[in-house]
Amino acid sequence: MQHVVISLATANPDRYVTGKEVYDFLNSAYRLEPAEKQLYRKLLEDGPIKGRYIAIHHDQYDAELNQDKLTELFAQAAKEMACKAACKAIDEAGCRLADIGAVVVNTCTGYLCPGLTSYIAEELKLQSSTKVFDLMGMGCGGAIPNLEFSAAIGAADSDKMVLSLAVEVCSATLFRAPEPGLIVSNSIFADGASAVIMGKQQKSAGKSLFKFVDFASEIFPEHREDLRYKTQHGKLRNVLTRRVPIIGARAAAEVAGRLLKKNSLRIEDIDFWAVHPGGTEVLKQIGKKLGISKNDLRFSYEIFRGFGNMSSPSVMFVLKAILDKARPKAGHKGMVLSFGAGFSAYAALVEFL
Repeated sequence: MQHVVISLATANPDRYVTGKEVYDFLNSAYRLEPAEKQLYRKLLEDGPIKGRYIAIHHDQYDAELNQDKLTELFAQAAKEMACKAACKAIDEAGCRLADIGAVVVNTCTGYLCPGLTSYIAEELKLQSSTKVFDLMGMGCGGAIPNLEFSAAIGAADSDKMVLSLAVEVCSATLFRAPEPGLIVSNSIFADGASAVIMGKQQKSAGKSLFKFVDFASEIFPEHREDLRYKTQHGKLRNVLTRRVPIIGARAAAEVAGRLLKKNSLRIEDIDFWAVHPGGTEVLKQIGKKLGISKNDLRFSYEIFRGFGNMSSPSVMFVLKAILDKARPKAGHKGMVLSFGAGFSAYAALVEFL
């Protein structure tokens, strides 16, 4: 029997900050160049993001906050958010911890060995026989390949449920320098986690959310230097060029088009679009390239306004908003679409139940 998504939950850190609060911190903590200050003010005080959640507080940033401490803070925050989202998803699914046979976690904002699965399994008190898998380095697109892998695991062991987790602590990657790409990065990224429980389709009504029809992915290494993390002065530094919206739109259109063609579908056959909210310009270019309206992308815009870009779990926040607010009917089709470091693009075709 095909594995389906039984529950989807999200979580954030406790602290919510406005753009003005971020700007005031940066302006007081660092000696900003005039052009740097102007761009920060434009993005943070006049930009589209209302606010965002952060795990590493601004008052924790000082000259002594080296990568060792950042990794420690990442581990704690990521574990807490992932477990918070997982507990919600498990509760909504109505399953027992003993029912979970595998955990898959993706992240790109911190490196641990053993990975986050070790800490999450311990915190949730999962059985020692639980299979654990850590996916690294996939950037903002990581949640979709996580789901594809989780679905494959579920199909191989249909008696157990699979817990799929995407978690990012982007506040652990704050890197201050006057380059525009870094200013944009520091102004839009945030922290969050998503959790999905997959299992056998429930017989009782209302117990399953959607099923995966198909997946597709594309890689574009010729654009690797446009979107990636690199290590500088021992810390993670985001690389984000001004070409990302155009490249992202082309990559997203390519992968979505291939998935539609494979399944003999047209753009018009998709009832709901869950597109990674990488930014307003990113969404604008994707809409233009795919030929879909701003209204089709309204949930992506909504998540970006209220949460910023949380990297990989962001698209799952969009999907949850669609489920909670649009309430798709059985048989409606959805496209989950994201792109990430490297350059990569991922798509999942879903059917709501």
